[in-house]
Amino acid sequence: MNEWLRLIRWKNLLIVFVTQLLVWYCLIYEPTNFRGFITILDFLPVAVSTVLIAAAGYVINDYFDIKIDIINRPDKVILEKKIPLRVAIMAHVGLNILALSIASIAASRGGHYEWLLVQLGCTVILWFYSTDFKRQFVIGNVVVALLTALTILILIVYMPAMPMMHLKRYPEPPPPLISATTICYGYAFFAFALTWMREIVKDMEDYKGDAAEGCMTMPIKKGLEFSQRFIQAIGVITIAVLCLIVYYFFSERYIVLGIYTTTFIVAPLIAWCIFLQRRNTTEHYHAASKWLKVIMVAGICSLIVYHFTNNIH
Repeated sequence: MNEWLRLIRWKNLLIVFVTQLLVWYCLIYEPTNFRGFITILDFLPVAVSTVLIAAAGYVINDYFDIKIDIINRPDKVILEKKIPLRVAIMAHVGLNILALSIASIAASRGGHYEWLLVQLGCTVILWFYSTDFKRQFVIGNVVVALLTALTILILIVYMPAMPMMHLKRYPEPPPPLISATTICYGYAFFAFALTWMREIVKDMEDYKGDAAEGCMTMPIKKGLEFSQRFIQAIGVITIAVLCLIVYYFFSERYIVLGIYTTTFIVAPLIAWCIFLQRRNTTEHYHAASKWLKVIMVAGICSLIVYHFTNNIH
């Protein structure tokens, strides 16, 4: 059981689920944003299907990365050693079928079966990512970043269009200063930018194994120094956007949210960009990847701060 949990990266899956849960509860569930609320029965099929597709993606990624992983992290290789490859492929197929079946529940409740094309598209993209995209220059990193952002944007696709029978009506509230949809796009941008940065860092960490397998990732094609500067450039753009958001928070007297964003997201991200260039070792890049995930979690937690701040404001 432990091997399977490690294979599907259960901690990452938990982050995905909690992210969607907080977006739903703090933004979509809020009657001040969508003038009604969408039940947990509408949300859960979408979230569970997302988690299952992500789990299937991790399985197929490890399946095609066995040779690379043996070089980069031989002690952490699970497939072949503890889980047969044939079983892994069957698990991949089963997880995707189960995910699409569960997503069809939400699509049927909304009366829009075309929504299933989003999940189906993700399964296809993850397959091609594992077999081809991840070995190409830039494309693989961008694909993962887009899929990460899509875990937030998919809620915009499914939730607002649910039929009226699922909505409990409230008296017309005053419009919020920022719409829930706009905030979702903001978090999607944050997820995209930091995931792109982290994926490049992971390529820097896996430099040796990727090179041995003929991959053309950014660190291999352009070098570690170029990759560092590219990541820092994305970081600077992200920090600039966050500073504008912080300025807006303070100008609209969202003081607590402004302080939280500055202290736990902007400042750590600045420190991280400086920290990245200190060393060129596998251990250093592994630590950088780990700390960037912590900053991403801090960004997710800002939804909780927003929820309580918005109710008090």
